[in-house]
Amino acid sequence: MHQPTPHVAADGRLAPRRAAPSPQGAGLGPPSPDSTGVPPRPPTRAATAPRADPARAPLPTVRRPADLPPTHTALICVALPGLAISTEQGQLTGRGLEGFYRAGRRLLSRCRLTVAGSEPLPVQARMTGADRARFVGTLRAYPAVGPDPDVVVERIRHADGTERITLHSAAPRPLRLPVEVALATDLADLSAIAAGNAGPELPATVHDSGLRWTRATGNSTVTAHPPPADALASAGLLRWEFELPPGGTATVELRVRAEGAGPVRAVGRAATSPLASARAAGDDPRVPALLRTSIEDLQALLLRDPARPSDTCLAAGAPWRCGPAPAEALAAARMTLPLGTRLAAGTLRALARTQLTGPGPRTGMIPGPRRDTGAHLPPGCTGTEATLLFPALLAEARRWGLAEQETEELLPAAERCLTWLRTTAGEGPYLPDPQPGGPIRSETQAHAHRAALLGADLLDAHGRPGGDGLRQWAQELRKAFRRDFWVEDPGGGRPVAARGPDGRLVAHLGSAAVHLLDTGLLGAGELAPGLLDDVRTEQLARLLGGPAMDSGWGLRGLGTKEAGHNPFGHRTGAVRVQETALAVAGLAAAGYEKEAGGLLKGLLAAAEHFGHRLPEMYAGELRADGSAPVPHPAACRPAATAAAAGVLVLAALVGIRPDAPARTVTLRPMHSAPLGEIGLTGLRVAGAPFSVRVSRLGLAMVEEAADALQLGM
Repeated sequence: MHQPTPHVAADGRLAPRRAAPSPQGAGLGPPSPDSTGVPPRPPTRAATAPRADPARAPLPTVRRPADLPPTHTALICVALPGLAISTEQGQLTGRGLEGFYRAGRRLLSRCRLTVAGSEPLPVQARMTGADRARFVGTLRAYPAVGPDPDVVVERIRHADGTERITLHSAAPRPLRLPVEVALATDLADLSAIAAGNAGPELPATVHDSGLRWTRATGNSTVTAHPPPADALASAGLLRWEFELPPGGTATVELRVRAEGAGPVRAVGRAATSPLASARAAGDDPRVPALLRTSIEDLQALLLRDPARPSDTCLAAGAPWRCGPAPAEALAAARMTLPLGTRLAAGTLRALARTQLTGPGPRTGMIPGPRRDTGAHLPPGCTGTEATLLFPALLAEARRWGLAEQETEELLPAAERCLTWLRTTAGEGPYLPDPQPGGPIRSETQAHAHRAALLGADLLDAHGRPGGDGLRQWAQELRKAFRRDFWVEDPGGGRPVAARGPDGRLVAHLGSAAVHLLDTGLLGAGELAPGLLDDVRTEQLARLLGGPAMDSGWGLRGLGTKEAGHNPFGHRTGAVRVQETALAVAGLAAAGYEKEAGGLLKGLLAAAEHFGHRLPEMYAGELRADGSAPVPHPAACRPAATAAAAGVLVLAALVGIRPDAPARTVTLRPMHSAPLGEIGLTGLRVAGAPFSVRVSRLGLAMVEEAADALQLGM
């Protein structure tokens, strides 16, 4: 079973990974976790004991894998390859996931502060950025009558492995305050911690101005400034004694390092970050906060490719998936194209180097693990999704302004993806599941159809053959899909989620249907045609905007009327932020602004409750007056696709459709202006800053753009 192990090297680069298992053939291992890091349930064997009297038989025992430590209450500071995970108490106790991490290893698990023999009373804990958190506690140094504290303790904790502890005295007399910090670590891997196998704390030795821990697989040190007055290795204790005048302060800074490694150099903090520092303003105060937090989280999740350090892509999410996941990395890069094309280019180059070559049916694929798709369908192949996303992202990045030279360099890899598509589809109209006997999935056909049309457009633009064949296949797919992937019912019908190899229909209504709305961008601001006709698109919009799918906080993964619905199910009822954002963008582009606006407002309301740092998913419980979205205990937060979703939904409000090769940009804003006036500045179109404003009447105006970029009609 794949464990949620971060694949990050000590210098912040992507660590080499073993090739993903082949999705073809029998004898495969168990499916990998979904993006939550939740392992699938192990198969259970039939009992062999003699049959008992049914009337006296005990209730069956539920067997399940070990629970992952919960993350929904954690404050997770991220600056990959560094993490700092804390509870709202501020103290690091060594329990659960608490600690400082680098490249997936816990360098420090316990950091417990006492002042004058007492632990500070925690009064506030909050994130002050993607990579840092602030904790405030209070103490009463004098046993005076009254509730007022006279010492305030502030702790600023950074993902780069530093913590600054500051004591502020409000006492009327000088204070002499003994300060102790108890430190410990197990140097455990995150995967072992997640499985409950962290191991015991290690003995410490005094080292320089702090402590050191060693095991066969590595070591770590904590150094302190100012140096402690006393260091006790046997107790893992550093001691100071400070004299504070009235109104005085004293500060201790701790630095946690893997011995021999320098400070964490987060990619997103560098001047060469591939993401533009866009800003938002307008009537709704939540909009600027959402965009700012989304960009901070994206920058915190950036990784370098070891084969080419100048190329960056996004890790899937913290804490479980601090390494790259091809399908999620491509999807997030596509949603962030309004922030520039550099992330898309780096992601495409990094994944092109993983593309399978040589003879065989998988030649041209971007490998990826299988993903749980809920109780109605067997696990899906993310490698298929990534292979189809690759040419679509390249084609759209070119429209947003990717340089022709870079496009030409990536074109051979895109051609191999498209050749794999045509070869695998063969003479049939559908792209089959890579697992023999697997279903024909509606979502996969939507990805394949978009890849064919955008890929054909890309090939034509560079004088390469194959475009006509791809368009012909896409046309046959549309015709067959409209016949085979829709069922009529008294409510007006619905799309089919999949067809079994025997022709059996899997007709449950889930959020995967939003991919039927995501057709992709062609030239002159036009969108590619979809698999559904206008009448059925309207019906799908009605279904997605209805109470069975729209929870009021976003789009449920499975409708409430469907068998197996579970509001916490990561594919069977929880709100998945990426698919909610795709629904907002797709519905807005198709002209269904009421449904798009409802989902957008719900997502924005949920973001406010989560401090504008959206998790990858949360419970799909119905929104009511005075309620709040319920977290999922195992969701990644931050997550690349959730952070990128914040960029996508705001760009969808404005409706930016660039065609950089033709030097035009078309605006198709939501005329209903569901959030009032909104302005976006610092975006990038055609390689230059781009700013746009939409009025309360839904009228768009470009305020800054590249020279010679014309407004299309």
